[in-house]
Amino acid sequence: MRRAFFGARLLLSEIRLCIWRRGSKIERMMVQPVSEDLFARARRLIPGGVNSPVRAFRGVGGTPFFTASADGPFLRTADGQALIDFVCTWGPAIHGHNHPAVRSAISEALQRGTSFGTPNPYEVEMAERLVRLIPSVEQVRMCNSGTEATMSCIRLARGFTGRSKIVKFEGCYHGHVDSLLVKAGSGALTLGHPDSAGIPASFAAETIVLPYNDPEALRRVFREHGEGIAAVIVESYPANCGLILPLPGYLETLRAVTEEAGALLIFDEVMTGFRLGLAGVQGLVGLRPDLSAFGKVIGGGLPVGAFGGRADVMAFLAPEGPVYQAGTLSGNPLALAAGLAALQLLEEEDPFDRLSAASEILTKALQEAAARKGLPLQVVATGSMFAFFFAEEPVLNGSQATQSDRAAFAKVFHYALENGVYLPPSAFETCFISTAHTPAVIERAADVLASAIEAL
Repeated sequence: MRRAFFGARLLLSEIRLCIWRRGSKIERMMVQPVSEDLFARARRLIPGGVNSPVRAFRGVGGTPFFTASADGPFLRTADGQALIDFVCTWGPAIHGHNHPAVRSAISEALQRGTSFGTPNPYEVEMAERLVRLIPSVEQVRMCNSGTEATMSCIRLARGFTGRSKIVKFEGCYHGHVDSLLVKAGSGALTLGHPDSAGIPASFAAETIVLPYNDPEALRRVFREHGEGIAAVIVESYPANCGLILPLPGYLETLRAVTEEAGALLIFDEVMTGFRLGLAGVQGLVGLRPDLSAFGKVIGGGLPVGAFGGRADVMAFLAPEGPVYQAGTLSGNPLALAAGLAALQLLEEEDPFDRLSAASEILTKALQEAAARKGLPLQVVATGSMFAFFFAEEPVLNGSQATQSDRAAFAKVFHYALENGVYLPPSAFETCFISTAHTPAVIERAADVLASAIEAL
């Protein structure tokens, strides 16, 4: 038997592979492959070697690592490196990884089965909780992803209003929906292709793209096209082109303009929902959109999505109305059990002030390091979310985000990674903090990030 050694990066555990050949059993003991080996294998079988584009590290260069396990605020790579994680599975892990309460809820649900294809009690409990926590949501329907949630909101808005045009904002990413993957953020920006191939021009023609934080552009579009606009969809705090906050009064303008024109206002709270507060951004600013899309936190780390809003709008969904939407695994009991446990913890612990304090420590470290170095750095933070841009002026929209210094970000990313801190592998993503990030972990990460800035 052959055994490969990888020095200090060797995993403590080994994989036993049992191979059956011509009726005889051959056992081989193999060390778990390192990330480079796994990536080479993956590239032969999976487009780009990844199942979601931004994971490929194209925005920062280098080879992506593979995660073997995760616990609390840490990832452990297939190479045996422990990393402080500020990606948090791109948002869902607000309680950190592998939280005992979430794990217990999944285990309990698993004893009853994995999927039923019928209504189940978890669906009712989740609906009751969402309606109770979010004032704008009078009815809600579960689905399987944030993409499904936004797609369903768009279809429902068109069906309810009888109009076809949708307004979105440059740099805002709402999942890989045909009519919304126009001037999108997230991986589309990272890969340098804001408009995806495979989307017919006729689809894109029904989408009007505006700069975020520009109220006059919004008013002008509604003066010209208001009677044909079904809805405005917005990441209320855009978090897929870095993190961008609305100027004072901007979200209120969105509400007023859409209401006057008879168009629906859709808040995409897939990122921000339950991360910034129990009622998301809409709870913080005191606004009621007509429809909202949710995901991530409400699945406790398992695949999930939901959309909800006004009862009269939701009544247009089949089987009550003419707008069809369905999903075999919608309301999956394992996902909803995990999500309910995650939400229960948030209600019991009310950790939002603590998460904001942790964010302030990290952002202060970044700002002070940039000041010592004399570097132009814009740090944006709200609650448990933060991002930074190497730019001279504050970033107010997607176009300005793309003008930031990506090369500098890539250098910071790799320095941090080499020193045990994992940031999103793109200058156009948001960092997330969890309740599992203890003060000691936050201080360690702050030191690493400050050193990364100073090393530029």
